[in-house]
Amino acid sequence: MLDFLPVAAAAFGIPQYLPQILKLRRTGDTAGVSWSWATLTSINNAAWFCYFMASGYWTASLPSTAAALLAGSLSVLLVRRGAVNRRAIGWIGGWVGLLGTAAVLGGRIGLGTLLAAASIVQVTPSLWTAYRTVRPSGISPGTWVLVFGELSCWFVFGLWKSDGRLITLGTTGVIASLLMLARVRQAGLVSAST
Repeated sequence: MLDFLPVAAAAFGIPQYLPQILKLRRTGDTAGVSWSWATLTSINNAAWFCYFMASGYWTASLPSTAAALLAGSLSVLLVRRGAVNRRAIGWIGGWVGLLGTAAVLGGRIGLGTLLAAASIVQVTPSLWTAYRTVRPSGISPGTWVLVFGELSCWFVFGLWKSDGRLITLGTTGVIASLLMLARVRQAGLVSAST
């Protein structure tokens, strides 16, 4: 039964950025939405795709591919609305260089080890932006509910497979999604459920 957790993760993961994209397209509201988060999510999921393929977790390639493409699309939408963080561009470029170096020098294990930290690198800008924005009305709770669902699956799957990288990914994602949903609730934005 636990072998099917990647399939459940895929069911949550494939559409997870659609609510945020749809809300942004409908409202144009970027308040509380981090360009750095969307960009790092796209980059990190492309790297997770490589890790999953090297690990033989074939079903995991679907949500990582979808997340890479949809988060990348979200990043482009945020750039078009002027929400790019120019100071973060250099840091993100450095992160890409680190991922490439880890993959070349350490293979699957090196890349996976760095990707365990990637989840923290990835969610920090979203939390920072959401909690520093007075009224983060641009955040889509639907995206963060789906993030919670997907990463809960990866957490349990990681425990079952004794994969510390997936456990870290799952733990970080579950905590981040709960904090983002709490921020939306605290800001009184629950009625904007998309």
